[in-house]
Amino acid sequence: MNTTTLTGLEFRQLTVPASIESADAADFIAMVDVRNRVYREISGHDDHTMAADEMIPIYRPDEYELRLLWLVVSDGEPVGRVGVDIPFEKGSKAAYWLIELLESAHGRGIGTAAYALVEQIARRYDRTVLQSWAAHPAAPGEVLTPPTGFGSIPLDRAARFYLANGYALEQVVRNSAFDLQAPFDEVDRLLAEAQAASTGYRVVQWTLPTPAEYVDGYAWMKSRMSTDAPSAGLEFDEEVWDAARLAVHDAAYTDVGRHLLVTAAQHISTGELCAFNELVIGKDRTRASNQEDTLVLKEHRGHKLGTLVKCAGLLSWREIAPDSPRVITYNAEENRPMLDINEAIGFVPIAYEGAWKKVLD
Repeated sequence: MNTTTLTGLEFRQLTVPASIESADAADFIAMVDVRNRVYREISGHDDHTMAADEMIPIYRPDEYELRLLWLVVSDGEPVGRVGVDIPFEKGSKAAYWLIELLESAHGRGIGTAAYALVEQIARRYDRTVLQSWAAHPAAPGEVLTPPTGFGSIPLDRAARFYLANGYALEQVVRNSAFDLQAPFDEVDRLLAEAQAASTGYRVVQWTLPTPAEYVDGYAWMKSRMSTDAPSAGLEFDEEVWDAARLAVHDAAYTDVGRHLLVTAAQHISTGELCAFNELVIGKDRTRASNQEDTLVLKEHRGHKLGTLVKCAGLLSWREIAPDSPRVITYNAEENRPMLDINEAIGFVPIAYEGAWKKVLD
């Protein structure tokens, strides 16, 4: 589907170019540019900005997930993008989607047309559980609270769009930031506390690609992210990770010069990896860093391993990316154990997202 009944409106399905120098890269580059502009309009900063070449591996086709993208063009001008992700886990009924439009495109029926495309694609792939995340900047007036009872978002334009299309708010996600240029005294103190409480464990660290001795343990922990992290009423497939899938994951970073540090806790007596934290930065080491996955396996909780890997990672990161101004991260509002750690370290909330779900008939 490339056009709609709205005059001058196109949804151009994208192919992922081999590089940004490829002859077919123009629409992909335009998609990344409009993405960055949308995020800047919503947040008021550039911490979410990514370079086009760094995004190519994220959307490169593989055997684990189909990631479909459209550039939204109105009267010849890019005004947004649409994305639908189709995971290939056995028996999956899930589809994940986004519609991101510049403010200049609001109120013209473009979002409605884009959402019709989303449902068309979901039905084409026999997906009935549709889930989506959107930023909801603070605003006065009525608020919505998810069934978890944790957090709230304003009943804003985006929330009304989801509700009008039959979605329910399932979870609120906190976006937090940590100042990398501030003193690290509290990080040092908390690390010492965690080390005292976690006898029997040691910290191991590596950068991608994953060393052979850590592949199995890291892959297992990555698989647990799909089942062990708080998910409220959302539905996630149990993912199967092995060496091949981990290699695809690693290449998405290393192929374009992005730097990912894994800080893990290893059970000394068994050698098992049982907790991990990821810190990431792009080629421009002066930009904001991202804290991505963090998890402590259920059977190893209660030993301050979350604090251990987070603090050890931040201390190493200060040497790896000394010019990065801050680390940004996301956590479910009901994930109090992880938020307690973040708050103690010095992460402060800066924004909130809503996680939305609809089950198709």
